[in-house]
Amino acid sequence: MGRNVRRNLQRPVDLARRHGLSTQAVRNYEAAGILPYAVRTASGYRTYTPLHAEALRAFLALVPGHGHRTAASIMQAVNRDATEEALRLIDESHAQLLEDRHTLRAVEAALRDLGPVPQERGDTFVGPLAGRLGVRPATLRKWERAGLVRPRRDPQTGYRVYGAADIRDALLVHQLRRGGYLLEQIAPLIAQVRSAGGVAPLESMLRDWHARLSARGRAMLAGAAALEAYLGSEHRAERGQSMR
Repeated sequence: MGRNVRRNLQRPVDLARRHGLSTQAVRNYEAAGILPYAVRTASGYRTYTPLHAEALRAFLALVPGHGHRTAASIMQAVNRDATEEALRLIDESHAQLLEDRHTLRAVEAALRDLGPVPQERGDTFVGPLAGRLGVRPATLRKWERAGLVRPRRDPQTGYRVYGAADIRDALLVHQLRRGGYLLEQIAPLIAQVRSAGGVAPLESMLRDWHARLSARGRAMLAGAAALEAYLGSEHRAERGQSMR
């Protein structure tokens, strides 16, 4: 082993400390295929190279924009030379971000349309409303138990009947759920909108939502730059091997 190669070798603890991780976390990342396989010394100790450091930087940079699971899948694909699959996963994350932006705009449009609710017209039942929203009837019943929708009961049949106000609330809940909000977060917002007769209670939530989407977008850019650096390192390593 040449002198330069020895100087570039790193221990798991060196890689871990640099990123505020535990040594076990670094080992786990290698075992999961997030890092390339590490060569062992004659004594069985792992040795990492600058390529492993680039891989770890790329993974940690991908996580904020893509999430831990997708970031891991991206790195696993790259490390098994399935670059096209990695790029597809990145494309899917960008598509999801775009869909989330569309969802936010739809929520804002729905809120702008909130106003005095007309007299009950166009009543519907749980099945048709569930079909319109693309959810199961059980989901609507769950929303009802959480106080998010309040359908009345038909006195003859006992069936749930959703009036205009209920349909509006169900549409709003559906959009907020798509935006990643939990039922317990949505319930007080729906109650405030009902009591206030306006959308002021949701303005701070919408600002936060915009900020989170922007942060994800920028994090994806940072992750892309780190992944490109890692891909470049891989190519340099491959060229170096081919010259031996």
